[in-house]
Amino acid sequence: MIRSLLNALFLLALAALFAACDAPGPTIATVNSNNAAPTASGQTIPPPTSNVPGDLSFKTPEGWTSEPPTSKMRVAQYKLPGDAGDASLVIYYFGQGQGGKVEDNFDRWVGQMQQTRDKAKTENLTVNGMAVTLLDVSGTYSGDMRGGSQTPQPNSRMRAAVIETPKGNYYIKLTGPDKTVTRWNDAFMAFIKSAEFKK
Repeated sequence: MIRSLLNALFLLALAALFAACDAPGPTIATVNSNNAAPTASGQTIPPPTSNVPGDLSFKTPEGWTSEPPTSKMRVAQYKLPGDAGDASLVIYYFGQGQGGKVEDNFDRWVGQMQQTRDKAKTENLTVNGMAVTLLDVSGTYSGDMRGGSQTPQPNSRMRAAVIETPKGNYYIKLTGPDKTVTRWNDAFMAFIKSAEFKK
């Protein structure tokens, strides 16, 4: 009798073990706010890892299409349509104290446009208490040629900005056909001037 009871308990435990093995594992959901579509009133750039609380937000112009960022360094990415071809605006964030000096980034970006530094225009302004440095350069855009996959694009224009926030610098780069970037130039400036760091 005891042996039968032990056998029954063993079979019951074995059945429970097999059932547990067939049960589905826990579902782990990862929320990536970088892919959030812009709203009419504005878009909050996802908060990067930092000891400083707060978010950087912009008012997204009508006509810009939010796209999923294609790398972890990009916190937002937009397509700006145009008859001459679409332009692309990307917002980069590398971390507090990271990303290098404004001048070093501008020198590298100007080099991607196959232009000399003295042909590029820079401007400094203050937006909602934050220092902003702007860049404007035209020419043949070669992009980042380290991967060797970027085809040089003649008649291009680049508008760029570095916004200095309490969390560190945000790097904004708009590139595309000259006519398309020129079409969106006022919207680009309105976008930059709408930047606000909310604690």
